[in-house]
Amino acid sequence: MLEVIGLSKKYGKTLAADNVGFTVPDGKVGILLGPNGAGKSTVIKSIAGLLRYKGTIRIQGMDSRTIEAKKHFAYVPEIPYMYEALTVREHIEFITRAYGVEASEEEIESLFDKFDLTDKQNKLGNELSKGMMQKVSICCALITKPDVVLLDEPMVGLDPAAIKELKAVILNLRDRGCTVLISTHMLEMVKELWDVTFVMDKGHILGTYARENLANEDLEELFFQVTGQAEKTENASVTESDSTSVNGR
Repeated sequence: MLEVIGLSKKYGKTLAADNVGFTVPDGKVGILLGPNGAGKSTVIKSIAGLLRYKGTIRIQGMDSRTIEAKKHFAYVPEIPYMYEALTVREHIEFITRAYGVEASEEEIESLFDKFDLTDKQNKLGNELSKGMMQKVSICCALITKPDVVLLDEPMVGLDPAAIKELKAVILNLRDRGCTVLISTHMLEMVKELWDVTFVMDKGHILGTYARENLANEDLEELFFQVTGQAEKTENASVTESDSTSVNGR
């Protein structure tokens, strides 16, 4: 379980996250959804332990800042970082040693096969494309067998086959009882994955929506209404229509 309680973060005088709170239970996929600049990255980096903040974050009931909590947690950043002098396989070995987890050769090979890395396991970090680095980052997260997984814009940079495989992995994690939180502004990429969605804009959670409670409502339309994007879209359409009418007469 992932719990965020009263999370606030300022950059100078700018309040990027204002008393943000939400919970993703065990065995559920949560989506932190919002436009660019909504404050998602601030929340994600706070959960991952990359920022100082006010408030409380719990992982499996433990303060997220503790070593014990971090053992249950894995993070896939939007922009992956690789050690230039380590090979793909050495990245996996480094992570297993850092977390103190056992990983069999079969488990490692299975991950490499899923993400088309088998023939690239001896390449150095500085020889990889962004898409390949993203795949390695995902493998490093999964090899720790986490209970809580945080993915920040995970589909960006991946090829269609890798996106399909990652979606299957996310659903498998959910079925195993893991907690998954995905931060994104691309709803179409996660529309078949989510159990609960938190709509965020301007540093606030504007609404929390469980799939089973939406009935026939469309989440995308709801998102546009809640964030005020629907009005902007309508105004843009009217402006474009007027322009076409004027220019076409």
